[in-house]
Amino acid sequence: MDQDAREQGLLTALTTEHFVLQTSRSATITESVGRATVFLSLLSAALIGLGFVSSSSQLIKPYLGAVLPALVITGLFTFARLAENMVENSLDLRRIQRIRAYYHRQFTDGHDFFADAVASGDDTRTMAAAVGGRTSRWQLLLTTAAMVGAVNALLIGLGATLLAGTVTGSVPLAIALGVAVVLVAFAAQLAYLKRASIWLKG
Repeated sequence: MDQDAREQGLLTALTTEHFVLQTSRSATITESVGRATVFLSLLSAALIGLGFVSSSSQLIKPYLGAVLPALVITGLFTFARLAENMVENSLDLRRIQRIRAYYHRQFTDGHDFFADAVASGDDTRTMAAAVGGRTSRWQLLLTTAAMVGAVNALLIGLGATLLAGTVTGSVPLAIALGVAVVLVAFAAQLAYLKRASIWLKG
């Protein structure tokens, strides 16, 4: 096989791979939106149910005892999958940028088409900026996973507050404990996301 045929075959393969990776990114984004929507819909339904039982002191405690753990478990599973989607999306973006860098080297003839891909290299943060994303040290707070993590932290804190209030009978102590639990739970989930982003950079 001569050189021209090899280059044409490689270009065809890369074009196909580019399309597949872009489709994969679209799929991960769609899945993330779908999972977050299902979780928030479940949360909304639980709050509506709470409104129906809130007038009965005999029903509200069993209701919260059954619903809160289910919401927390669902939320943690949703968070874990959203974190995986974030990693998969970033890996797909890295591979797309490598293909775009090849396009720039081989076919642009001095023009600046795809030059951002060459500049970004394998730096995921620079890649995000190259496709229009803003980068900062607080970027993880703007992800869908962080949003679900914040809701999870609030639910866990609510459970801790209710449990502490039942055990101690002190409302201020229960609230203080709940706030502390919320902060710890949210920090733990952000640390998980941070480890995922560090793995990507590594």
